[in-house]
Amino acid sequence: MPIPHFSGSSRSTTPSRDAVSRRPVASDGRPIGFTSGARINQARVEIGQSLPILASDAGLPIADLVDIESGIRNPSLSELWKIAAGLGVPFARLLGPGHEALSVSRGMDAEVLLSSDGQLESRPLIASGACRWVEAYALTLAPGALHESDPHPRGTHEMIVVVSGVLVLRIGDRECELGPTDSMLFAADVAHAYVNPGTILGRYHNVIVYEK
Repeated sequence: MPIPHFSGSSRSTTPSRDAVSRRPVASDGRPIGFTSGARINQARVEIGQSLPILASDAGLPIADLVDIESGIRNPSLSELWKIAAGLGVPFARLLGPGHEALSVSRGMDAEVLLSSDGQLESRPLIASGACRWVEAYALTLAPGALHESDPHPRGTHEMIVVVSGVLVLRIGDRECELGPTDSMLFAADVAHAYVNPGTILGRYHNVIVYEK
């Protein structure tokens, strides 16, 4: 059946201002903006990249980047993806402490990230940074919502599994609708988008594999 167009649907389901502003905190009680900001700064200093260059590479205003890096405000999912791409590092590098031989993830300790409109929620399924080249997330997407993603670094692939609800994936100029237990593997180094055309919250598992 034809897939409807959802370019404006996210506006109708945007949570209240209070709901969007309640940003999550890390397991030690600090705002996630503080922990990810420190990791952004560390990664940037390690590769010798200046703030103006990173702001240009990430496509973000330098004032926003300064606020994020200093922990004044929490970054959105989209902003973190852009910063990771600008730094040329895996997304999880900005969230987690790094590789460990054995890593256990507790759901209650997961650093929850929200999209800027509050429609998409992402929770790591494995400890952030535990594996350098592979990341896994549990995603929820509000009914009728659209979340657009910029291209990830060259060679990146994603696999997404629908746990409940439905999902329309847009990769470039192609679309595919998935239902419960359906999965899809795709090259994520092009612009792509996730759409929930249903009337219930969509729940998905997302695995991201970076090119070594």
